[in-house]
Amino acid sequence: MGKATGFLEYDRKEGEVVAPLERIKNFDEFHGRLTLEEQSQQGARCMDCGIPFCQAGTMISGMASGCPLNNLVPEVNDLVYHGNYQQAYVRLTKTHPFPEFTSRVCPALCEAACTCGLHQPAVSTKENEKTIIENAFENGLVVEKEPAVRTGKTVAIIGSGPSGLSTALYLNRRGHKVTVYERSDRAGGLLRYGIPNMKLDKRVIDRRIALMEEAGITFVYNTDVGKDVKAEELLKQYDRVVLCCGASNPRDISIPGRDAKGIYFAVDFLKEVSKGLMDADYDLGFRENTKFSFGSLKGKNVIVIGGGDTGNDCVGTSIRLGAGSVIQLEMMPKPPVERAASNPWPEWPKVLKVDYGQEEAIAVFGEDPRIYQTTATEFIKDKKGHISQIKIVSLEPKKDEKTGRMNMVPVEGSEKVLKADLVLIAAGFLGSQEYVTKDFKVDVNGRTNVATEEGQYETSRKRIFTAGDMHRGQSLVVWALAEGKAAAKAVDESLMGYSNL
Repeated sequence: MGKATGFLEYDRKEGEVVAPLERIKNFDEFHGRLTLEEQSQQGARCMDCGIPFCQAGTMISGMASGCPLNNLVPEVNDLVYHGNYQQAYVRLTKTHPFPEFTSRVCPALCEAACTCGLHQPAVSTKENEKTIIENAFENGLVVEKEPAVRTGKTVAIIGSGPSGLSTALYLNRRGHKVTVYERSDRAGGLLRYGIPNMKLDKRVIDRRIALMEEAGITFVYNTDVGKDVKAEELLKQYDRVVLCCGASNPRDISIPGRDAKGIYFAVDFLKEVSKGLMDADYDLGFRENTKFSFGSLKGKNVIVIGGGDTGNDCVGTSIRLGAGSVIQLEMMPKPPVERAASNPWPEWPKVLKVDYGQEEAIAVFGEDPRIYQTTATEFIKDKKGHISQIKIVSLEPKKDEKTGRMNMVPVEGSEKVLKADLVLIAAGFLGSQEYVTKDFKVDVNGRTNVATEEGQYETSRKRIFTAGDMHRGQSLVVWALAEGKAAAKAVDESLMGYSNL
């Protein structure tokens, strides 16, 4: 696919990115696009590699290799190379429900498994997809029509995150009448409230929700199922129910001083900032209306506990709000710059990543905000009960003689004290929320994810299904979309006796 010698003729080229010191002045997306002609050259770099690991979506050494949606990557790239963006859109959306989301926020598992990437920069599949979908929107190709024939079957989907939206899209196309319940005031779940606007402009979500509503999908907001509406009511009203509530229990840090004011879960912090921005219609004037707004962190010392995407988002957001300093604590050792021998291609590369938030911290403060092999041991309050300092300790890996596992243990005498005016806990999520699973009376596993048989989506109770992080645990948007597709097929089969999804 692509041009036989394209990877030899063209270097990888990406859309222009707004410089860190400029982009921190607002919450706008900062990744630009190439021209269609330039993007076609990037499609030409796709090799006739024989085995396209990019679209495999298989697990290797416990990590995903290639796209979980099994996008037809070489075929799509070939259409981009030939400049046939309309057919590229058709081919991409045979497997992908929402390319406009993943082309902005996905870590690009496809590119990590790209054969071209074994010896030179991978094919820019993620940017190819963004150009395809945005060009399709600009030219009126993205439509979502109400099905001409309805099956008479009804489905309630609880949660409007990526798995819920994916499930709703496919079940509605099949002809079932779908209602999506969302406890927040807007659709999107963590797409909307867990990912900052500079990574995914919320108007991109609004654009898609409007299409889904035109196609006959009903969204019910500000309704917390399990509290405002009970499970038994929904089971009487609908033929099937799909639980897509996410892994929404943030992992806490139970150390002395945890009750101090000024300590927030990352998801609550990011939600409040995003909500303030949207409520002000994306106007910078929202600074006066919310707790976290432009200038509200001026001169403040921010400590982010935890790495990953969420920790990085907290760094970038804090800088935009004027933080005087930002430090990010990471428990694990600093990853290598290049793949280790024990981490060969096409495994997911466990290498050092400098994301946009860290780039901005380096530009503003002159250094990477991350301190590796470190954890917090105590929060210290001032006389008013507000966080003022945080005690940290260095960690080192040691093997447990009984289990053989490597554990990170404190280094004696390595304690330090850092100034802290705001602490953001970005330590991940523990699983589904108990009030939902108890109300629906579904079994959960040891990690509190909703239990199903291996590879299945129906829960321990008939007519109740599950998908996304609530099913598999905290994961990527692309996995949630794949789970939604698979769950929709399972629901369709249970309703109709077969499925053509």
